[in-house]
Amino acid sequence: MAKKYEIDMTDGPMLRKMIVFAVPLMLSGCLQLLFNTVDVIVVGRCVGDTALAAVGSTGALTNLIIGLFMGLSVGTNVLCAQGFGAGRTKDVQDAVHTSVLISLIFGAVLAVFGFVFAKTFLGWMDTPDDVIDQASLYLKIYFLGMPVIMLYNFASAVLRAIGDTRRPLYFLLIAGVINVVLNLFCVLVLHLGVAGVAIATVISQAVSAFLVTWCLVKAEGMIHLNFMHMYIHGKTLLRIISIGLPAGVQGVVFSISNVMIQSSINSFGSYAIAGNTAASNLESFNGTAMNAFHQTNINFTSQNYGARKYDRIWRCLFLCLIMTSVVGVAMGLSMYFFGGTLLKLYTTDPKTIEFGLIRFMYCARWQFFGGMMDCVVGSLRGIGMSLLPMIVSITAVCGFRVIWLSTVFPQHHTLGTVYVTYPITWTLALIAHLICFVIAFTRIQKRDAGRKKQ
Repeated sequence: MAKKYEIDMTDGPMLRKMIVFAVPLMLSGCLQLLFNTVDVIVVGRCVGDTALAAVGSTGALTNLIIGLFMGLSVGTNVLCAQGFGAGRTKDVQDAVHTSVLISLIFGAVLAVFGFVFAKTFLGWMDTPDDVIDQASLYLKIYFLGMPVIMLYNFASAVLRAIGDTRRPLYFLLIAGVINVVLNLFCVLVLHLGVAGVAIATVISQAVSAFLVTWCLVKAEGMIHLNFMHMYIHGKTLLRIISIGLPAGVQGVVFSISNVMIQSSINSFGSYAIAGNTAASNLESFNGTAMNAFHQTNINFTSQNYGARKYDRIWRCLFLCLIMTSVVGVAMGLSMYFFGGTLLKLYTTDPKTIEFGLIRFMYCARWQFFGGMMDCVVGSLRGIGMSLLPMIVSITAVCGFRVIWLSTVFPQHHTLGTVYVTYPITWTLALIAHLICFVIAFTRIQKRDAGRKKQ
């Protein structure tokens, strides 16, 4: 059954296969975003702008806390794809069973940690008093769902490694319908407010986690999951960590800078928070669409690296950069020119919309640079080099944003001063990552060419 969902990434024309891989992944990412978008729209239209700000103010914090652990799923993805491309069955089996077990363990730890310290962290972010109680309630319920959220991401990483992006899409479609229905029921019928949308999100994600895990259980061959064989294989875990931990730290680095940015936005009040929440949520659809090509690049690069077909790796990066640019520019300009209409999906308050348009002016138009940056990072991770992009990100992204917000922002206290850090750091990191990949991969090719001569 699983074989009809597999994609041979190491032979034949690449463009069509990349599109077949990326489109379901793009739609899956957008469906995941719809979980949060429905939360935001239902809360904003049915509860109020204070509740909207409460949900929005939790985004940067949840990304910060779970980002480190989610990064480990990148290690699972790369390890399984490299093993699949090279035909190493045992390596893939060890990675599958180790990954599923650690996803459940890490998810349980995060659930306890997030529930206990939710309000403390929101206080550190200077979350306004009229928002913090509702934000804390939403965050606590969300963190209770961490085990299923983690399980879904690790199990999906295994399926992506063999080219299966269609079944996760089908499962997310089912979960998305459940999420919409439960959102409306919990808010409009049960009057649970932000607690209701959090409960709906967790239940729907539990459904998708169960379905994608069931795929592994029913699969035959390399990716088959047997719960009786779940065990943490030491060497496999170390390899997952060596690739995934730097990826996770890189995600944390971005989140730390985003937490600082969120704290700066919080200083402008609840209308600015609500406007930023709505605008950033719309921008997330662009980011998710472009991220599909980042994931495509990781998997195609990993399989071809395992098969030692280096010429296809260069071609993959070029094609992904082109597709990312086309999608990113088209969606970014659409938000810039039609932002006022789109923001009315979230709120009818003119002040909130005005603040959302400010973000579009500085971020949406240039977001494709961030997508291109991620594509190059995907090439580095695909060849097993995850530490290098982490170092570049710490320097070019987090370092610059911290310095900017600590020095320039206090002197020019405007939202534009905050938002302009995004396009600047995207561009700097893109250039730095591209230079690093060219140098690193050229050395790998020369090293292997030297071995063949011997």
